[in-house]
Parts: sequence; C-alpha cells; structure tokens
Amino acid sequence: MSEVIQYDDIHLNQGEIAGRLRLASSGLGWKESNSEEPYIVSASDIRKAQWSRAARGFELKLTLRNGGFVQLDGFEDDDLDTLRKTIKKYFDVILEQREHSLKGWNWGKTEFSGSELLFNVSNKPAFEIPLSSISNTNLSGKNEVSLEFSLFGNESDMGKLENQVVKDATIQDQLVEMRFYIPGMTTTGSEENSESVNSASVFYETLKDKADIGQVSGESIVSFSDVLFLTPRGRYDVDMYSLFLRLRGKTYDYKIYYSSFVKLFLLPKPDDMHVVFVMGLDPPLRQGQTEYPFLVIQFMREEEMEVELNLEDSEFQEKYSEKLKKKYDQLAYEVVSQIFYGLTSRKIITPSTFRSYRDHAAVKCSMKASEGNLFCLDRSFLFIPKPSIWIPMSEISHVTLSRINTSLSASRTFDLTFSLKGGVYYQFSNINREEQKLLEDFIKSKNIKIKNDLNDDSQAILTALDDELSDDDHSIPISDDGESPDDDFEAESDSDVAEEYDENVESSKDSGEEDGPKSKKMKSK
Repeated sequence: MSEVIQYDDIHLNQGEIAGRLRLASSGLGWKESNSEEPYIVSASDIRKAQWSRAARGFELKLTLRNGGFVQLDGFEDDDLDTLRKTIKKYFDVILEQREHSLKGWNWGKTEFSGSELLFNVSNKPAFEIPLSSISNTNLSGKNEVSLEFSLFGNESDMGKLENQVVKDATIQDQLVEMRFYIPGMTTTGSEENSESVNSASVFYETLKDKADIGQVSGESIVSFSDVLFLTPRGRYDVDMYSLFLRLRGKTYDYKIYYSSFVKLFLLPKPDDMHVVFVMGLDPPLRQGQTEYPFLVIQFMREEEMEVELNLEDSEFQEKYSEKLKKKYDQLAYEVVSQIFYGLTSRKIITPSTFRSYRDHAAVKCSMKASEGNLFCLDRSFLFIPKPSIWIPMSEISHVTLSRINTSLSASRTFDLTFSLKGGVYYQFSNINREEQKLLEDFIKSKNIKIKNDLNDDSQAILTALDDELSDDDHSIPISDDGESPDDDFEAESDSDVAEEYDENVESSKDSGEEDGPKSKKMKSK
C-alpha cells in the first residue's frame, strides 16, 4: 500500500471552507472537517498540474481529462518540492510552475486555452475564466463584449465533478458580469480572400463557439422557431438540450440551465385569444443591468404544433419515457409546456377556481403605468406581463381595497394593495368595480386579512354630491335689468381694462376722454 501524503487547511475551488487533502497512488481526496463525504479525483483523470501564487498562499490547479479542472489553494511555499515529487510519483504528471502578472493593468491580450479564457498582461496570465462558467455573452455596442456568469457553477460542472461536496464548498459571492472593450479591426480569411472585420465581433463569435465546447453534446433534443416572448420582449428560437436551453434572438443569446427554473405557469389570457406560459427563474435572466425573474411566452389559443424529439429510441426509453412523449401533435402551448415539464421536472401551475365578473381566470388592472392581468391562483397571485410580479399568499400580511381618487369617474374602479410581512407592498389600480365582491370573497376564502376602505370613500363621495346639489339650489338675486349688482363698479374710475378690451377706445391725449362719455368698466368675478 502506497504512502498517503496529507495537507491541512486546504480550500477547494476557492471556497470559504477549509479541509484536509490527501494524495495516494489511486488519486486524491478532499474532505472538510464537518462532512462525512469526501470529494475524490481518480489518478487516471488528472492530465495536467500547475503551481502558482494565489490569494491564500499558493494554489495547485489540476486539469482533468474530461475538460474540467480542480483548484486547491492554501499551500505554503515549502510544500512545492514535496508536492512535485508526489504528483510525479503517483500521477505521472509534471508539476509546472506558472507566474501571474501582478502589474495591475486592465489592458492586455485574450487567449483561448483549452477550457479557459486567459487574460494575459506582458505574456503572463492576469486571470483565467472557465468557459463552462459563461452562461451568456452579448455584443454591447460596436466595441464592447459582455460576459455573464452562472451562479454557483452550473449543472454541467456538477455533472463532471459528480459530487455535491464541490457545490457545498464553493464560495458564495461570485462575479456575475464582465465587459471587454475591444477596439480596432482585424483581418479574417485567407490572404487572397481576406477581409477586415470588427475585432469585438470576432472575439464575440469565437467566444460563443468556444463556450459551447463540452456543453452541447450532439444536437438539441427539440427546437422551437420564432417563439413570441412578452418578457423579455422579442422573438426567439428555443433550442432545448438535456441540461439547459438556448434562447437565440436577433440581438441577445441566452443559455439557461434547467436547475434555474423554479416555477412554471400555464394561464389563459382574459382576451379569449391567447395563452401564456410563464417561467420563474432563480437566478433571474440578466440583460445588462436589467433582471428578468420571469420569462413570458404567448401562444395563440388555437395554434397547433407537431414535433418529434431528436432522441434515439434507446436513449428515450432510458431517460425520458416517463416524462416525455416521442412525438407531439396537439395545441402549441400544450406541446411546449409538457416538454418544459419533462426536462425541468417542475410542476405546472394552472388557474384556480377563481372566476372574474366576465368569467375569466384573471382581472385586468395596472401596475403603475403598465397594464396587465392579475391571476388569482391557489397559493399565490401573479401579475404579468411586465413587470412580472409573483406574490405568495404565505407572505401576505393583509390586503387593502381602496380608491385613491374620489372623483365620480374614478368610482367605477378601485385599487388593490398587497402588504407583505417584510414591509414591501404592491398596488394594482384601475380594477373594474364589478370585480370587487368576487376578489373580496376569494381573498377571504384564503384566510387573508382584508382592509376595505371603499365604504369610507363611497360615503365621502355621497357627502360631496349632497353639498354640490345643495349649492345648486341656492337662489341668486338679480337687479331689475337682469344683471347682477356690481358693488365694486365706480362710474368715474379710470381703468386700463377699457383700453385693453374696447376696440373703439383711443389714447386719452387724442380723444379728450374726460369730456366724452365714460365706457363701462368690466369687472371679472
């Protein structure tokens, strides 16, 4: 039996938790002190080893044969000689020393090396980005490329490493976005057919291709073309793979892992023409500084679709036969929702027993300046399309029915305010007064407290109407000639009002106004 070499206080994949690392001829194992399950890498899986300075002393980075890698930091400088001999003896791999650039420059050159994107300064790496951690990339402007990163790794990494210990030990604070400014032009093609293209565009296209290496094994399971999204607005092609899906639009391209889907809703719109399929995401989809916690797809209610899954019969029977069908020929919204259910394993939420005044599953209302529909579900309320707001009933403190404007025209509508236990509130306005009793009964049936301010508002309107009618009944005295008396009128007073409004009036110097008849003064009441 070979000797076991042990190192204490070693961190796995830049995680916060320190553990014990052991190396033997069969491979290596890492285990935190409070965990019973170790993380193990077989000796045959190790292809490359590198030693470099890190935030916690020194780091051992192992590149695996399947394209993944493992980072172990917390070593001392004195550990290098022992570690080099051990890795050579047990794994038959040479431990390479690599120096990082410490200049602090924010300009340099990018390089694609295996499964990583390197940013080099003076021919030394300043930092590396695992291509598997890049969830999306977009060409933002003429010379800027943005990279968006998966939170807490992704399903593909977990599949490669095949151990929950890695996820538990991984650092919780992560970089979510990075932008590269790439000016200038570059030449592509052969010498005879070369052409100048934007450097940022070349980097963007290369990054998209490289980031897909190792992520897309084979073709997509199913694809949907030109799907209408209400949020984020636009038409996208949807390519669905075993672990994630791709949204490909004219401007933006997204990769979303099925583990990010937390809620699925299939709801009929009150217009009797459309059905919406709503998908809740955590973490939300990012588009620059804008976050989209919900995706909203709209279908025509009578639209039909016929698709066949791109799977071999053996693979379908082994992995998907219990959740999916090999062929679909039915309404489009049913096909898409059933396939999402099969691949995400998330239950689809449908309308509750609530019916509006016009026998719909939702009521029309407004959220600030945005019009939409509020769905009353069994355990929550959902407002769509934008902003999409989901309100679990378990978080509601109370609901208030009120009317902000007490004018006669506003009496036909009312506002509905959800006050949450955390202090946040959502106000939905312009709800038809006919929906009041139906909403009130539904909310009461869910044992949610209701504060009804509409009765007080109605009494205030009636009082105002009584005052207005009583004012109209008062008689106004008039003089014999049919005119109202004007106590402020003085026959001899001089005024500029006549000059301003009487077209026959002339200047006092020319007309001898004091000898002529006086014009009557107009007094505005």
